[in-house]
Amino acid sequence: MKASERLGAASSFSGLSSRRQLINQATGRATGRPSSAVHLDQLAHNPFNPREELTSLEETIASLQEKGQLTALTVVTREAFLTAHPDQDDALGDAEWVVLDGNRRLAAAHQAGLQELRIDVNDTLAATATDLLENALLANLHRIDLPPMDEAKVIRDLVKIHGSQGKVAKRLSKSAAWVSQRLALLNLSPDLQEKVETGKLKVEPARRIGRMAPEQQAEAAAEAITAAAAPKAPRQRPAPAEPESAPVQEPQSVNAVKTPDTGKTVNAVNTEAAPASTVQVIELRSPEQIATDLTRHLPGDQLSQLTELLLEHSTIQ
Repeated sequence: MKASERLGAASSFSGLSSRRQLINQATGRATGRPSSAVHLDQLAHNPFNPREELTSLEETIASLQEKGQLTALTVVTREAFLTAHPDQDDALGDAEWVVLDGNRRLAAAHQAGLQELRIDVNDTLAATATDLLENALLANLHRIDLPPMDEAKVIRDLVKIHGSQGKVAKRLSKSAAWVSQRLALLNLSPDLQEKVETGKLKVEPARRIGRMAPEQQAEAAAEAITAAAAPKAPRQRPAPAEPESAPVQEPQSVNAVKTPDTGKTVNAVNTEAAPASTVQVIELRSPEQIATDLTRHLPGDQLSQLTELLLEHSTIQ
């Protein structure tokens, strides 16, 4: 299909005239927004995609198959892309749209057997070749699953565009230290960069090691890898609190009562500690004496208990 024919198809598909598309592009409005999903054959990968490899797509494929497409792809029209990169016509094939954000999802959709994907068209992202590259870089940088080495390369390319780490930090709303730490990965030797990519060398020590002299990096990396592989000491759990000891009960006072006639001794148990003066042997000689001694020596709430004991064990009529 000729470029003029593709332009006509794109204008017809979006429902906007060429003049209106140019006005929207100049004023920063999105152009060429389709009202429905487009076939995968109409979508081309960005030839300048910062992510060098579209591998390890298993999780993305599974998500598309189980949940469907959750986020629309961000694309520009073929014409807008070729305005910025006129030498890339053959690289786009017959596609009408070029993916800026979502190249992994596009690759996964092909493998998942999907026929269509929803797109969000914004040609203002491709006003110039620099804008196109920066927006593609930013789209990838803000993805959660961007590998650390790819992130470092994206930031390096942004520094090339803006001229300094400070400007990139401001563009990303990050500190200069944040930018510098990530660029430090690019100072690692090639074999250490490979260890970062495979996860053998963790990112945090790798950023520190990247600031070292080349002759110091290998030894420091070996120490970091060994430390990460060493089994961690089991976490010490605090000793369980000792249960509160039960209050020590005072010994129960026992009043030995000798009943008349039978001569038997009855132990009257007091549930509360009694004063020492009340612990004594009471000689019972008559009912009157019983009442007198009980009233004198025992609390009132014990009288009924002793009375029952006396009635049970004595022969007093």
